[in-house]
Amino acid sequence: MTEAFQKLFQQMLQSGQEMARMFNPALEQVDTRAFEKLIPTMSADMLEMWFGKTFNRDGLDARTRLLVTIAAMTVQGAHAEPQLRLTIRHALEAGATAREIAEVIYQMGMFGGIPAMQKALEIAQNVFTEQEGKGTE
Repeated sequence: MTEAFQKLFQQMLQSGQEMARMFNPALEQVDTRAFEKLIPTMSADMLEMWFGKTFNRDGLDARTRLLVTIAAMTVQGAHAEPQLRLTIRHALEAGATAREIAEVIYQMGMFGGIPAMQKALEIAQNVFTEQEGKGTE
């Protein structure tokens, strides 16, 4: 991200926090990352069982199903941030590459809008960076 974009992004975050404070003061202190601790990253076997075999036994594999889920969450925008972070982690674990995930997110820019796409790319980049730090990406 460029410095100008980072500055603009910070201004947008501050505006959003101000709106949240006006609508419901308690929302200002919500930490969406805390939700992630409730659902740890699932193992590849569990991903395949739940997303590949249970919901669609003869259809999409877990990797593809998770990429489709990332697309849907991108279109929803920041409303699904904790779920998007987890789904990106799960997609990586199921064999998706960072490039594939980024391409899915880029594709959704025309359906969910550029702000939703940018937010999802930022979330994805954070997940990729975290995974690289763990040596799993």
